[in-house]
Amino acid sequence: MIHRFSTGCAMAALAIAAFGAVPAFAQSAPAADAAVESDAAEANDVIIVTGAIAESQAASIREKRIAINLVDVAAADAVGRFPDQNSAAALSRLPAVAVQRDQGQERYIQIRGAPNRWTSVMIDGVPMIGVDEGGDTRAFRFDAVPAVILSSMVINKSLTPEIPADAIVANVDLRTWSPLERKGLHVVGDLGYGFMNLGKGEQRQASLRVSWANDVVGIVLGGSHYRRKQITDNREVGAYDAPSDANDTTFGPTEIDIRQYEIERWSNGLFGGVEYEPVAGQKIWAKAIFTEFNDDEQRNQYELRLDRAASGTRNLDNGNLVGVPMRGSFNYGEYRNRNMIGAIGGDYATDNGFTANIRLNYARTENTSYLPLVQASTSGLNSPSLTYQRSDPRFPVVSLFNTVQVGGRPARGTTALTAFNQTSLNNAGSIAIAARQATVSDSYTVKLDVSKKMDRLTLSAGGLYADRTISGNNFSFSNVAAIGALGSRVGQPFDVNSFVTNRPWVTDFPLGFTLNYIDNRAMRSALDSLLPALTAAGLYNPDNDIPVTDRYRQLEKTMAGYVMASAELDNLLLTGGLRLEHYRLINSGTALIGTTQTPISVKQNRTDLFPSINARFSMGEDVVMRLSGQRGVSRPAYGAIRVGSSINDTASPGTITGGNPGLEAEYTWGIDGSFEYYLPGNGLVSIAGFHRWVDNVFYQNAQVVGSNVFDTPGRDRSGYLLTSTFNGQNGTLYGVEMTYQQQFTFLPSPMDGFGFQGNLTLLDGQFDTQVVNGAQQKGVDFQGLSGTIWNASLYYEKYGFSARASYQWRSDWLDSLGGFGSGESRKSYGNLDVSLRYQVTDNFTLFADAANLTNETYVAYQDTLEQPTEVERIGSRYLFGMRFNF
Repeated sequence: MIHRFSTGCAMAALAIAAFGAVPAFAQSAPAADAAVESDAAEANDVIIVTGAIAESQAASIREKRIAINLVDVAAADAVGRFPDQNSAAALSRLPAVAVQRDQGQERYIQIRGAPNRWTSVMIDGVPMIGVDEGGDTRAFRFDAVPAVILSSMVINKSLTPEIPADAIVANVDLRTWSPLERKGLHVVGDLGYGFMNLGKGEQRQASLRVSWANDVVGIVLGGSHYRRKQITDNREVGAYDAPSDANDTTFGPTEIDIRQYEIERWSNGLFGGVEYEPVAGQKIWAKAIFTEFNDDEQRNQYELRLDRAASGTRNLDNGNLVGVPMRGSFNYGEYRNRNMIGAIGGDYATDNGFTANIRLNYARTENTSYLPLVQASTSGLNSPSLTYQRSDPRFPVVSLFNTVQVGGRPARGTTALTAFNQTSLNNAGSIAIAARQATVSDSYTVKLDVSKKMDRLTLSAGGLYADRTISGNNFSFSNVAAIGALGSRVGQPFDVNSFVTNRPWVTDFPLGFTLNYIDNRAMRSALDSLLPALTAAGLYNPDNDIPVTDRYRQLEKTMAGYVMASAELDNLLLTGGLRLEHYRLINSGTALIGTTQTPISVKQNRTDLFPSINARFSMGEDVVMRLSGQRGVSRPAYGAIRVGSSINDTASPGTITGGNPGLEAEYTWGIDGSFEYYLPGNGLVSIAGFHRWVDNVFYQNAQVVGSNVFDTPGRDRSGYLLTSTFNGQNGTLYGVEMTYQQQFTFLPSPMDGFGFQGNLTLLDGQFDTQVVNGAQQKGVDFQGLSGTIWNASLYYEKYGFSARASYQWRSDWLDSLGGFGSGESRKSYGNLDVSLRYQVTDNFTLFADAANLTNETYVAYQDTLEQPTEVERIGSRYLFGMRFNF
C-alpha cells in the first residue's frame, strides 16, 4: 500500500458536522435569514475587501457560504493572480484537488484522490463528456480549456437533483462570462512573454475580452492564446528482472531508456455571447465557444537494451556488459484536442417566485493523435560495451566503450567513448510504425428547469435529454513498414543516420556520454513522402494503420427528470429530491475471428433512481454546518466497452483480447459533512469529511467472459479467457478536508496587507477484485489516490502591489493498474509558484510569474524507489507582461 488513513478520521469529521447540527433544530438563538438572497446580503456584510486578491477570495467565500450544497469556488480573478494557463491548474488551488500532469503541464484533475473518471463536468450548467487518447477514459481534459474564458469554476462535492448523476465524488461547473453583468463598454486583456529555464524555449500568452451592455442588450467577444516551447528530460526503464527470492541481488534493469522531447504546445480559445433582457428576469441568450490544445512533440530516444547484451553481468546497483544493442526511436508527433460548443437558452422569472430556464446545446469534442515512429538498432560490433552505476537510481550513469572481436567473440575494448556514434544504426533494418488514434463525440442536449418559491418552500422540477454519438479507435501501433529495406525499391532511399545534427542535447540529467539532436522534422517530411510511394507500389497499406478490432462506434442516449424541494426552517435549509435517469447504449464494432471480420452490436438499457439530500444549518452570523447524502454513477469509457476484439478459437480455452461490452457502471452511495466558520478579512476555517461506498469498481485483468456477447451461431465463447477491463467488488473512499484562509486585516498597517490560504486533505480507500479461480485481491488502492494533498499560499496586497507564493504537494499514488493492482506508482512531489503584480494605474498592471521554482523531478517507480520506471523534469518557467482593463 502506498498510503493509509484510518476510517475513523473521516468519520470523525462527519461526526463533528452531525453533532454540531443537532442543536440547530432546538436552539432559541436568533434565526438565520429566511431566503438565500438574504444570506447573500448578510455574507457581504462580514466580508472585508482590500485588493484584487481579496475581492476574488470574497466572491468565492460568498458563493460557498450561500450554496445549498457543499461546494468550493474559484472566482475569475484568482486565475489572473496565479501563473495558470488552463482550468486544471486553476482548480488545483482548491481543497482536495490534485492534478495529473503530462510533460509537466496540468491536464486532468483528481478530486478527493479519486480516479479522474469519477468527476463529471458541466459548462454553463450543460453536461460535457471527455474523450481522450484511445477512449480509455471519460475524464475531461482541462488543458483544452483556457482559464481566462471563465468567470468562475465551481466544484460541487455533494450533488443536488438538477446536477447529472454521473459524478461519484464531484461535479465541476465551468462558467463563462455574462455580458449583462457590467454595463457600458469594457476591454480586459493581457500580454505576456517569457521563457522556460531548461532549454530557454519561449513562453507567450495573450488574451482579450470586449463586452458592451446597456439595460437591455449585452455582447461579449473574446479570445486567448498561450504557447510554450519546452524541453523535457526523461529517463525510463522498461522493466526490472524479477528476483528469484528475497535475497536475490542479481536482478536489475532490462534496459536504460534515454529520452528527450522537444515540445511546442499551444492553446487557443474563442468565445462570444449575446444576451437580450427586455424585461428584468426575462432573458434570451446565445453563446459559442471554441477551445483547442495542440502538442507537437519531437522525440529523441535511445534504448540501451541491457538484457540483450552479448555477455556480462548486471544488477540493481551496477553492470558490466559487452555488445549492448542501442535502439533509436524518433518521431515528430502531433496531438490535438478540440471542443466546439454552441448553446442557446432562455431564462424567465416573475415577481411571484416562478422561474424557468431552458438550454439547448451542441458540443463536438475531438481528440486525435498521429505519432509515426521510426526505429533502428545497432548490430554486431557497432553495439557498444558499457558499465553503469546507479548510486542514484533516478539517474544511472553509463560509461561507453567500443566493442572489439577477441577470439571470435565480442569483448569490451580499451577505448572509452565520450559520445555515442549516432550514425551507426543499422539502416537496413529501420522500420516505421504508424501510430494513430482518434475519438470524436457529437452531443445534443436539451435541459429544462422550473421552480416556484412559496414563502419558505421552493419546489423545482426539470428534465434533460442528451443524444451522443461517439466514434473512434484505441491507440493503434500494428502497421509496420520496413522503410530501410523498401525505400530504394521506389526510388526514395531512406537513411535514418542522415538526420543526426551537430546540435548537442540540452539536459539537466547526468548520463556519462553525449548525444546530439535528430532533425525530426526533416525525418517526418521524408517519411510523409515515402509512405505514399510505398502505398502506390503495393508495399504498404495505410488501411491497416487502424485494425478493425480497435475501432468503435457507440450511440448513447440519456433521458432524465428530477423533482426537488427546498424548505427554509428558521436556521435550517433542507433540500432533497429524486433524479430518474434512463440510459440507452448501442455499442457496435468488429470482432476478428481468425481471419474473418464479424460485426457485433450490443444494446444496453438501464433505468436508475438517484436520491440526494442536503442540509445547511446556519448558526448565528458566522457558522454554517452541512450534512448530505447522495447516490451517483460512473459509466464505462468508450474504448473499455468496445465490442471490437481479437478472438482465438484454436487455443484451449479460447482467448479474446479487446473491450468488455458486458462491463457494468460503477455505482456509489455517499455522505458528506462540513463545519464552516467564517472570519473577518475574507476568512474561513472549515473541516469537511466524506465517505463513498462504490460497487463494480473497474480494474484490468484476464478472466472468463461469463456472458454471450462474443457468441456467434454454433460457437459458445462464454468460457473464453478475456483480457480487458472488469468490474471488481465493493470499494470505499473516505477522507477529511481542512481549510483556513484569511486576510490579516487585524494587524497594524502595513502588515494588514498579508493574507493566507491553505488546505490539507487526508484520504484513503481500497477495493476488492472479483474472485477468479478461487483467488481474490483485497485492499487494492484506487488509481490516483494520494493519502495527503495540501496547498498553501501566502500573499501580500497593498499600495497597488500584490505578491503571492504558492506551494502544492501530494504524496505517492498508484498511477496504473497492471492486473491485480501491481502497477506503476508515482512519487510525491511539490511545486512552488510565485506571482507578482504592480498596479501602475487604474487601467494597467504589470506582472511577473515564476512557476515550478523547485525544478521538480517527477518520478514513477515499480514496487520501490530503488526501481524507478520514469524520471522526468521540465525546469522552471518565467513569464512577464501586463494586464489592462478599460
